[in-house]
Amino acid sequence: MAYVVYILYSPSLCRFYVGQTEDLVDRLIRHNSGRNKSTKAGVPWTLVHSEQAPNRAEALARERKIKNLGARRYLRNLGIDFGLN
Repeated sequence: MAYVVYILYSPSLCRFYVGQTEDLVDRLIRHNSGRNKSTKAGVPWTLVHSEQAPNRAEALARERKIKNLGARRYLRNLGIDFGLN
């Protein structure tokens, strides 16, 4: 079953959030509804990047890699720059 690793951005907090899921649409709805404690303060969240992973283990490994590197740096390495500090 395919998984998606995603990066969200909150303009109100100027912060990124990295996660993984099987159902990206449902997960975005949950993040923006305020039902998730970890993302409640940053509503609204905007999807800025997503990539497929073949299974959950690979998705978790990629999520960890992005978090260790930092979402902003990871996006810059992909050529996506927000113009933020």
